[in-house]
Amino acid sequence: MGAMAKPRIEIDPDVHHGKPVIEGTRVPVHLLVGSMAGGMTLEDVADEYGVETEDVKAALEYASHLVSGEDVQPLEA
Repeated sequence: MGAMAKPRIEIDPDVHHGKPVIEGTRVPVHLLVGSMAGGMTLEDVADEYGVETEDVKAALEYASHLVSGEDVQPLEA
């Protein structure tokens, strides 16, 4: 796990093509975050994908960390 990886998140080139997943599973972080963005509750997402609510929170924290490091460029009209 890299220095920027959060607990409960793992990145392994042999699991899900190296995309971040919940540790010990093949559940991708982007799937959990997207489900929350789509309106599912924390508990619904955890139940749907067979993970703990703390895993879903870790996925959201991981996504937040990635976005916070992005350089944003304004779109030209």
